[in-house]
Amino acid sequence: MSNTEKKVPRWLPLESNPEVMTKFMHNLGMSPAWTFTDVFGLEPELLAMLPGPTAALLFLFPITKKVEQFDTERLEKIGKDGQTVSPDVYFMKQTVGNACGTVGLFHAVLNTQNKIPLENSLKQFAEETKSMSADERAAFLAESDIISSAHHESAQEGQTEAPQINEHVNNHFISLIHKNGALYEMDGRKEFPINHGPTSDATFLNDAAKLCKEFMQRDADELNFTIVALCKAD
Repeated sequence: MSNTEKKVPRWLPLESNPEVMTKFMHNLGMSPAWTFTDVFGLEPELLAMLPGPTAALLFLFPITKKVEQFDTERLEKIGKDGQTVSPDVYFMKQTVGNACGTVGLFHAVLNTQNKIPLENSLKQFAEETKSMSADERAAFLAESDIISSAHHESAQEGQTEAPQINEHVNNHFISLIHKNGALYEMDGRKEFPINHGPTSDATFLNDAAKLCKEFMQRDADELNFTIVALCKAD
């Protein structure tokens, strides 16, 4: 690497642990009335066990060659056919290594401010980045000592030992959110959100679960998936 190249910052990977995620977001200012919880299955009877209304889903999956090929073809189709994205969708890029967990959490929480009150650092972040581009928001996140410190602390609180900061991690978080009548896939690796069609508060959970099933079918050889829901606490 030349002296003029800027080294890409890296954080410790965040474990897909609802308790850790909830504490992380509560500490940054998410309303204590909302919490993250495991989704144990995508069938209606299992989804019905989730507490309260669901505002967003986080989906953790391994990045494989089949997944990358699927994404390439999908993005080419969007480039050809176009899509409609509401200007109210809050989207940010991921430029910090291993920060997909935090980016996914921010996508979930900052796109549901109509339901979930924010205070402190989260509220300040939302206000200061409201008019920024996706790249500018990514840079703002990378430079935030408060958020990077909170992420680092949370990454060490999981049930499994945190990997080394430079260790290659193949799993990736995305968020599924409802905004202005549409279901969006929020992936900081991509250049933009992906609109997956109509949804509503009443149908969001089932619509998002159906989309998760489709994602799982991209690589039938993989079984390593985790889904976490952002729900109103009992």
